[in-house]
Amino acid sequence: MKILVTGAAGFIGYHTCLRLVKQGHNVYGIDNINDYYDPKLKFDRLNELGIQSGSISKNKKVKSFKYKNFVFQHVDIIDNCQLLDLFRTEKFGYVVHLAAQAGVRYSLENPDAYIDSNIKGFLNILEASRHFPVNHLVYASSSSVYGLNKHQPFSIEDRVDEPVSLYAATKKSNELMAHSYSHLFDIPITGLRFFTVYGPWGRPDMAPMLFAKAMHKNESINVFNNGNLERDFTFIDDIVDGVIKVLSHIPIKNNQGLRYKIFNIGNSKPIKLMDFIYNLEKAFNKSVKKIMLPMQDGDVYSTYADVTDLKKITGYKPRTTLKDGIKKFAVWYKGYYN
Repeated sequence: MKILVTGAAGFIGYHTCLRLVKQGHNVYGIDNINDYYDPKLKFDRLNELGIQSGSISKNKKVKSFKYKNFVFQHVDIIDNCQLLDLFRTEKFGYVVHLAAQAGVRYSLENPDAYIDSNIKGFLNILEASRHFPVNHLVYASSSSVYGLNKHQPFSIEDRVDEPVSLYAATKKSNELMAHSYSHLFDIPITGLRFFTVYGPWGRPDMAPMLFAKAMHKNESINVFNNGNLERDFTFIDDIVDGVIKVLSHIPIKNNQGLRYKIFNIGNSKPIKLMDFIYNLEKAFNKSVKKIMLPMQDGDVYSTYADVTDLKKITGYKPRTTLKDGIKKFAVWYKGYYN
């Protein structure tokens, strides 16, 4: 398969590319390598894929020195002309669209970035997939679309009309846009509502990395809602397993005649935030001072994925325990940052 992975220098994108190339697929990664967080981490991820930072320049196609079946190009999905040229030239069979402006809290500070990347950028991906048809487009949605929903576990049958952040609203918009394009142009599309993902090479703005940084530097950590939060923490290897299983399960026409599907993808075992912190402390062999703070705007109290459909259709089954996942994360963190 020839597969385009957008957001290839990102956390999930990097791991997805690595798994696909090791399985022997021809993978074409793109990323705009923005400075939402330190680009060094993105360049280091790419280096693990055999792409040296010095060889990267805008719109230049770079072949991996490690994997003959991996190519990277510095492309911004907001650039519609460049994206259409890429689809026209490369003739992708499959697309895994993971590029997005991430972060719930940052959407309060810089809303324009979310409209540009998550709305305009996603429209460009849909348009490219329309004009240069692909076998399957898989895109990243988010558990944040559940917003104020109180029903647990979160089911894909639940209403998702009450987002509590602009980030969540853009992801819900993506689902509506994908649905309409699948209907209008018969594009096979699957959306994945990711729950809290952690592991090696994680995003430094997410709680696991923030907590690890504080422990590593003997600093205090901020604990929101006084620690009374739960998250469906899911280890990156299990997430990638799910993404790749979904990619090969092209949706068949549903009762409405659409080849369109949405899945939750998570561990389906919500973890109390304080338990997660406790396991990190054990992995780092350090206690950390905790500053208890109120709930933050745009946050939710609990996330819990119902993955029944994903298991039934693809055989998805998370296998990494919290203890093992945090241990692997801590080993990587200490090695990388030392």
